[in-house]
Amino acid sequence: MDRGNILEILQSESTIWDVIIIGGGASGLGVAVDAANRGLKTLLLERYDFGKGTSTRSTKLIHGGVRYLEQGNITLVRDALKERGALLENAPHLVSPQPFLVPTYSLWEKFYFGVGLKVYDFLAGKNNIHPSSILSRDAALKATPDVSPDNLKGGITYYDAQFDDARLSVNLAQTAVEQGATLLNYVHVKEVHSENGIVSGVGVIDTETNRSFNLKTRTLINATGPFSDSVRKMADSNSESIIQPSQGVHVVLDRSFYTSDTAFIIPKTKDGRVLFAIPWHNVLIAGTTDTPVDSPIPEPDATSDEIEFILEHLGIYLNKAPQRSDILSTFTGLRPLVKTRRGTKTSAISRDHTIEVSPSGLITIAGGKWTTYRKMAEDTVDRAMKVGELVGGKCETISLKIHGHRKGSHEDKFRLYGSDADGLKKMIDEDPVLGTPMHSELPICPAQILWAIRHEMARTIEDVLSRRTRCLLINARASLVIAPEVGRLMAEELGEGEDWQGVQLQHYSDLTSHYLPRD
Repeated sequence: MDRGNILEILQSESTIWDVIIIGGGASGLGVAVDAANRGLKTLLLERYDFGKGTSTRSTKLIHGGVRYLEQGNITLVRDALKERGALLENAPHLVSPQPFLVPTYSLWEKFYFGVGLKVYDFLAGKNNIHPSSILSRDAALKATPDVSPDNLKGGITYYDAQFDDARLSVNLAQTAVEQGATLLNYVHVKEVHSENGIVSGVGVIDTETNRSFNLKTRTLINATGPFSDSVRKMADSNSESIIQPSQGVHVVLDRSFYTSDTAFIIPKTKDGRVLFAIPWHNVLIAGTTDTPVDSPIPEPDATSDEIEFILEHLGIYLNKAPQRSDILSTFTGLRPLVKTRRGTKTSAISRDHTIEVSPSGLITIAGGKWTTYRKMAEDTVDRAMKVGELVGGKCETISLKIHGHRKGSHEDKFRLYGSDADGLKKMIDEDPVLGTPMHSELPICPAQILWAIRHEMARTIEDVLSRRTRCLLINARASLVIAPEVGRLMAEELGEGEDWQGVQLQHYSDLTSHYLPRD
């Protein structure tokens, strides 16, 4: 993924792409992989960095959705469980089985959740990871010793999967390139071009060099998630908004609050939602909230009420109640929910996806969730081939191995790199200094910074510390400590000077304020 070479490709105004995708999150990356795999000439343009928005601020679950089962959305659950099975097979370095406990406080709850999770097992069919089980009080406390025993009657265990969303974003970008797609980050689509009322291309600007390009395409796909309406209005100024954004907040805590490897669910919060507490990268992630927002912004903040909501519920269910001062990081993602009838709570809006084709031929993919990104892409490319009368093959991504595909040991600190771990280890063998830990509380060494620049198109300190590694989410304050050294290594590798480092450090310092509770 050589950015300089890609910019040269874009200079040729005679090129007509089969598919141009706006947006480099889960949806856009999935579409790029699918379209390229079918033999379509594919270009993806991302205004910031791959996975910059919602796609790297998820609850880190690949799941059918026990909450959607309770809502009666059987089709969504069944499809998601099938996709969960595909991801476990196609990206074993990133997606792994995760046991969960649902604590129960009455015989009715034990029966209700027990039956529900047996239905969950049944819907998974051959893709079921492990059968759910009903546990006694003692067995439940043994599985999750940090859960408060007060009034506990037992629990239900079941399995879903967890993953690293940012690493999957990067690996999907690499997979798309391997399939023949062209991808570029830090390119802003500033206008949509039309001929005879039908979209025909885009005008873009490379935000690093300020170079402008006009690009032609047979089909244009809008995969910008919460920002979909702005692109729709670019193509059709009279378009009515279809997105009802909702933000989900997570807090990150030290594992001392919850030492078990079995995640647990608070089955019903005060607002009727499910709250997860999940061990991830040696920290505990707790969330998520569901708060409607008026308009989407790139860096949404967690409100004090949302943070207190999570801490309050954790305090009820855990032996050790966390305080605001214990928070290592917070992160907030925006859900691109598609509007339904007026007055519907965002928590009740379907997480299924919607594909809209505007009168001008713009194709918008919205809604959905990480687990079903592949099926969303398949449906989108199917529609694009009809709209643009494109000639390509059938979808084969259900069995396509994702870049890095290799199951490794959980003891290997580079396991998430899959087969790329060999390259990292070779760098360290040749220069052991590159393997030196940069902070006692963060899983990062200099080799990962150089690898991110050379092989993963990382352009900024934020790219490295937020998405190529997960330092910002794991411990925001600690990541700020190592930011100057990260900036120095990046400047040396990219041929940048002290001014560049200064700008980068200021940006990253400002950014971390969005990942820590506001006073």
